[in-house]
Amino acid sequence: MASPARTGEAAVVVVGVAEQEAAVVEQQREEEEQAAAVGAAAVLLPVGMVMVQVFTAVTLLLSELALCAGAARPLVLLVYRNLVGAAAVAPLAVLFERGMMKKMNAVVCGWISINATFGVLLATGMYYYGLRDTNAAYSANFLNLIPIVTFIIAVIFRAEKLAIASCAGKMKVLGTVLSVSGTMVVSLFRGQLLHLWPTHLLRLGSHAAAVAPPSSSSSSPAGTTISGTLLLCGSCLSYALWFIVQAKLAKVFPSKYWATVLTCLSGSLQALVAGVLTTGDWSEWKLSWDLRLLAVAYSGVFNTGITFVLISWAITHRGPIYPSIVIGALLIIVGLYAFLWGKGQELQLKAAGVKQERHKAAGDDDPEI
Repeated sequence: MASPARTGEAAVVVVGVAEQEAAVVEQQREEEEQAAAVGAAAVLLPVGMVMVQVFTAVTLLLSELALCAGAARPLVLLVYRNLVGAAAVAPLAVLFERGMMKKMNAVVCGWISINATFGVLLATGMYYYGLRDTNAAYSANFLNLIPIVTFIIAVIFRAEKLAIASCAGKMKVLGTVLSVSGTMVVSLFRGQLLHLWPTHLLRLGSHAAAVAPPSSSSSSPAGTTISGTLLLCGSCLSYALWFIVQAKLAKVFPSKYWATVLTCLSGSLQALVAGVLTTGDWSEWKLSWDLRLLAVAYSGVFNTGITFVLISWAITHRGPIYPSIVIGALLIIVGLYAFLWGKGQELQLKAAGVKQERHKAAGDDDPEI
């Protein structure tokens, strides 16, 4: 008959084995969940970046219409846009990240303020002013420079490993340069001006002055083009720095929704202060049922709220380079497709014109009966 001591030791051993088996099962379950999350991210991240590109393109066109029509000032659009974005994402933050606000401290507040400064006030603000002084086609070219600028800054601040000696590092550098170069070649190709919207929407005396790419023959003053170009360059640099700051913010405050809400509120406050100091007419801050309200509502919900969440999510999973690289690649694909489609339409029009001229010439040569 076994003694109580030996029975107790056997029970302890059995309990220990059971705990080890439970720990192994839990570890396997966590590994399976991580693998499933990685697989889902591999599919959903590119889809998310496609959505970001679509939102950006529509916002770009709406903002150009509002700014060129004189319906809004850049800082006014910026304030309302971020307020709408914060309001759109706040319900998701309350629903899915209730406990995240407990992690707020002075360090997190500092990073959120810096994030808002680079991502809202500087990047978007300077882009609005550059868009107002140039046009959508010209300003979109500078978005194509963000990947390579982000890559260079990320390497300088050691947020991205270069590893130039390895084959992967060399291909990464080569791919970045070729992607941006291809995008710039496609987007800078000059062809016939296409009117994508009715000209009366601009409510300007000269439609060409509002939408034609700036050049030496453009009706826009040279100083306006130069200042707009400098502002767009500053916006490009700010966007690149913003991706780096987002990666730092994700480490100290790993929240997609609350980080977006607080960044939008902080950016809106900063833009409000700058707008009050630079805009003396309070009537500029009034919203009515016009193009400005449409631009604010769409850009706030989609290009600020949803886009900030998607970019933050992508940076958390793939680093600060991923969003800019994917957006640049999408610009290449979309731009190349648009160019080839436009070239095909142009050739069809030329062929139809030649055929019509031949029929007309053949009709003129027929003798009168």
